[in-house]
Amino acid sequence: ARVSLGALGAIAAVTLRCVPAFSIHRVDEPRDLDDVLPRLDELVDANDHWEVFVMPYTRRALTLTSERTDREPRPPGRAAAFLRDVVVENAVLGAFCRAGRRFPRLIPALNRGLTRLLGGAEHLDASNRVYANRRLVRFTEMEYAVPRERAAEALERVLATIERRRLPVGFPIELRVVAPDDALLSTAYERPTAYIAVHQYVGMEFETYFRAVEAIMDEYDGRPHWGKRHYQSAATLRPRYPEWDRFAALRARFDPERRFENDYLRRVLG
Repeated sequence: ARVSLGALGAIAAVTLRCVPAFSIHRVDEPRDLDDVLPRLDELVDANDHWEVFVMPYTRRALTLTSERTDREPRPPGRAAAFLRDVVVENAVLGAFCRAGRRFPRLIPALNRGLTRLLGGAEHLDASNRVYANRRLVRFTEMEYAVPRERAAEALERVLATIERRRLPVGFPIELRVVAPDDALLSTAYERPTAYIAVHQYVGMEFETYFRAVEAIMDEYDGRPHWGKRHYQSAATLRPRYPEWDRFAALRARFDPERRFENDYLRRVLG
């Protein structure tokens, strides 16, 4: 039921297993992608949490390295927080995205310009204030889970496809890594997993881009994020989940009359 898409019925009670609040020390560092991807496993294994954002049409990346710590939080002042969270991470990105939407042919140059503005940053604060950030720039998104050992290859193929087809993509691509789990319909079920997320700015055509990326992810038995855009159906998803039939049996038991079915569940679960 942890990943049931609402197909097993209404959840009446939830028990949460929690840990004491903790602080996070996060270092944001712009780096060359050619220095990052060959060391992907090393960077992931050496840190509590690691992810990277890559701008299409460039070989630059922004890495976010996070560690739990017992050190006292040092939250930024209001002015510094506004400058970072609102001006740099939202207003500047939004301005470049709007320019790219108006002049799509300029997107490669705009992306290169944006990467030159990337700077390092350091955060030492409560985990909720480090992990959560303000999103004022609107976009739509697709995210795929692929085997961790194929992550660098898959990301390179996405970047190459964007350049080869001259797709107007002015939004960063995100790559993050998680451990395997045992929830039957989890996108990380029983395999170390990397997530590759692609985005398109609001008001711009996205299906051409997303379908091109999905075709790549299909070759890695990619599992789409259940709550984001994708074009899969039950027929294409079933081979990607070893316990698919077991979940289907549970669904038949808990909701035999399909009272909780909707159009989306009909498409993705059958």
